[in-house]
Amino acid sequence: MMPSFPWGLAWGLVAALAPATWGVGGDSLPPQAFHSLAELRPGLEAYVSSPRFAGASWSVKIASLDRGTVWFEHHADRRLSPASNTKLYTAALALSQLGGDYRIVTPIVATAAVNGAGELKGDVIVCGRGDPSWNGRRDRRDFWALFEPFVAVFERAGVRHITGELVADATYFHAPPYGAGWTADDLSDDYGAEISAISLEDNYADLRIAPGREAGTPCTIELLQPSTGLVIDNRLTTGSTSVTPQIRVLRLSGENQVRVWGELPAGGKVVATEATVPRPADWFARALREALARRGIRIDGQARGLRWPEAPAARAVALPLGEVTSAPLRELIGTVLRSSQNLESDLIFSHLGELQRTEKTPAWQRADELAVTALDDFLRANALRPDEVFFEEGSGLSRNNLTTAAALVRLLEFMAAHREKDAFISSLPVAATTGTLARRMKGTPAEGNLRAKTGTLRWANALSGYVTTAAGERLVFSLLLNRNVPPPGQNSRDELDEIALMLARYDGRD
Repeated sequence: MMPSFPWGLAWGLVAALAPATWGVGGDSLPPQAFHSLAELRPGLEAYVSSPRFAGASWSVKIASLDRGTVWFEHHADRRLSPASNTKLYTAALALSQLGGDYRIVTPIVATAAVNGAGELKGDVIVCGRGDPSWNGRRDRRDFWALFEPFVAVFERAGVRHITGELVADATYFHAPPYGAGWTADDLSDDYGAEISAISLEDNYADLRIAPGREAGTPCTIELLQPSTGLVIDNRLTTGSTSVTPQIRVLRLSGENQVRVWGELPAGGKVVATEATVPRPADWFARALREALARRGIRIDGQARGLRWPEAPAARAVALPLGEVTSAPLRELIGTVLRSSQNLESDLIFSHLGELQRTEKTPAWQRADELAVTALDDFLRANALRPDEVFFEEGSGLSRNNLTTAAALVRLLEFMAAHREKDAFISSLPVAATTGTLARRMKGTPAEGNLRAKTGTLRWANALSGYVTTAAGERLVFSLLLNRNVPPPGQNSRDELDEIALMLARYDGRD
């Protein structure tokens, strides 16, 4: 327990040490360069107890990795929404159960053998397992380059002509295309793209929108990826040169029509936005068919996708043609944590869930439910405060996920000593350097030093990770802030950064 302290003196310390320009949070309390725990603890308590947080909820815990001592707690056992801090649990579970070298394998099978003329008189089935890596947007690869590993399988097998169908079978995931606890509004946005065991370009397409040269002329919309099946309903108009750009994209669940409203100023800049793609396995099948045709491989039948609870493709005779493997899990986790990619986190989570399925598992039991059970077992086996972790899915988009700062700190301490600690810690965003922290805390002692996972929902913000103090001591921390309504021009993320900077600036040698 922390010693008692006269809080009037704490406020006096904060005020006395305040620099002329306050910290990243505008007119909030400044991030101090405290010199002892006797100063730091009351300064932190005064900060999180500020009247401006009267309607908000904090859960905070800070501990020393070097000494194993608790430096500060404020409602550390309070259950709050962790938002994308959920991904820390998904990453820890995946690395612990599978190891950083693990690769997701996508088998490609046929219902008939390839004859000497290169004919395959049957169907070909791509058996999705949740590989999240077929995405050219991230590393600026050409769209068609994504299919090179698949085309290579067909070419090595000598396939030149398929008389049957090309089926992208995503029924491996026994789960709906959306996560538990998501809201209907999420489904039109890229961060709420459909979960599918066969995914392509993170299951959303890019739109490039250009205004007309003159007011009253229509705007143009270019769909950058082919074969999506999306139909654009363009309701955009060009306004005067002084018009404020406004764009709203809507695709109703289950439809392929994308309605785009808004107004752009005449002669203004091109605007980029996106639209989610329904039934991603269908998109993949159509695109793969085109990629094969470009290499002279003809398919007579349909190119179609399947998803649960539809029946899997018939595999009475399943002759292997080959397989496509993902990058190592440590690389997949790096993408998930650095960019906070929801779909890719949920793909790994569902893949983990399906690995738990046995012949005795009911067919109706969902992949995410199995993964939640696996997570609970993992937490219990390693004394990671399982009674403080209540999740429905693996990305943090669910508004029903709950955990505590104490549980997150315990997880981070565990992973700092884990056999996969390098993969885990190196995957975290770095302040002012990489990922979702690339533009935060620039020009401060946290830059290049603090490694932490961010989390953001409308009324939930989180920052949990590691930082080294100015005195060289390694700390682990978790900051959860829910239901905070910041003043105009400010952001709840800044409130978390204020505390992070207090830790980075701390030069005490207690």
